[in-house]
Amino acid sequence: MFLLLDTGMMGVFVSLDFFLFYIFWELMLLPMYFLIGIWGGPRREYAAIKFFLYTLFGSVLILLVMIGLYFSSSEVLADGSKVFTFNMLSMMNHQNYNLTGILSPLNPSNLRFIAYIALFIGFAIKIPMFPFHTWLPDAHVEAPTAISVILAGVLLKMGTYGILRICYPVFPEITRQLIWYIALFGMINIIYGALCAMAQKDFKKLIAYSSISHMGFVLLGMASLNTLGISGAVLQMFNHGTITAMLFLIVGVIYDRTHTRGIEDFGGLATQMPIYAGFTTLAFFAAIGLPGLSGFVSESFIFLGAFGFQTIRIITVISTLGILLGAGYMLWTFQRVFLGSLKEKWTALGDLTFREYAMLIPLSIIIIFIGVYPSSMLNLMNSSVNALVKFMTDAQVIYGSLVH
Repeated sequence: MFLLLDTGMMGVFVSLDFFLFYIFWELMLLPMYFLIGIWGGPRREYAAIKFFLYTLFGSVLILLVMIGLYFSSSEVLADGSKVFTFNMLSMMNHQNYNLTGILSPLNPSNLRFIAYIALFIGFAIKIPMFPFHTWLPDAHVEAPTAISVILAGVLLKMGTYGILRICYPVFPEITRQLIWYIALFGMINIIYGALCAMAQKDFKKLIAYSSISHMGFVLLGMASLNTLGISGAVLQMFNHGTITAMLFLIVGVIYDRTHTRGIEDFGGLATQMPIYAGFTTLAFFAAIGLPGLSGFVSESFIFLGAFGFQTIRIITVISTLGILLGAGYMLWTFQRVFLGSLKEKWTALGDLTFREYAMLIPLSIIIIFIGVYPSSMLNLMNSSVNALVKFMTDAQVIYGSLVH
């Protein structure tokens, strides 16, 4: 099941054909349903069904838009004849649309606007964006540690990837119109997720809500529509994947030993498990966005890019509260779990094992390396991000002239 899930995720990232993209998108759904439903915690069936229904609803919306785009765009063959196509690159070119196509930018109807909203919601459920986020805490809490890691590390990025890969270039004129709302939902994710995390008593649920908050930064960066902000958003996807994966592994380490995740159940663990406390400190500070660690670089780029876009400047300023709230719940959690006096029942706890070192050391190296040398990642993504930003800018001119 795990390998099948892996296959689905790989397929989504390499597909340039919308139909193939959709097949792999759906392929991810089944293994995750069984991985949570069979190997999860006490409320696993509820969490698995909730995850399945939410994601399936999003998939139906994506399917409808895909069919509409298929019948609206066509590709010219060598002999001059035209055929309908699922090719995403063809769908991005306004010249490939039929005048009568229901989702053609040349067709003066509001169906294109409705299609954009449907497609965006389909991807937003996967992020998860407020108010479609409620499946995530349940799925995380009930999922085994390994599944939580892959869910936070890779699966959530499918939503933001889908928006950047399909929504933005296929519907550039509508993206421009709705960019303020995308930034607004990013801000809600950041602050609402952080406030919910602060209220949690379950260690794993706290990390799940912090995950919702950090994905809000990605939405905010994407709303900037400039190279700086979108580069920050893409880097934040990667950084969130490594930092949150490390945080879920840290929860898994303590749950494996004690079979409890209640934050109030612990205290003083730093004296009993000093190396474990050290790795946790690194992961917490990276999540807060401490300079020198990977989280700082991506968040800086996101705020610089978003602040440079006049339309969403006020939203960007309010969103910075998320950093303050993030520091609040992370440090408060650290204080309750690791500082103070050790409870009698935890005096026999051992520090990290070889297997746990093998999980945490590579992630720690990545977090520090990207924090110190971010251009190693940024250089890889610069050309594609620049191409997307240029495409969106050119499209505004082209679509503007078409409308007039």
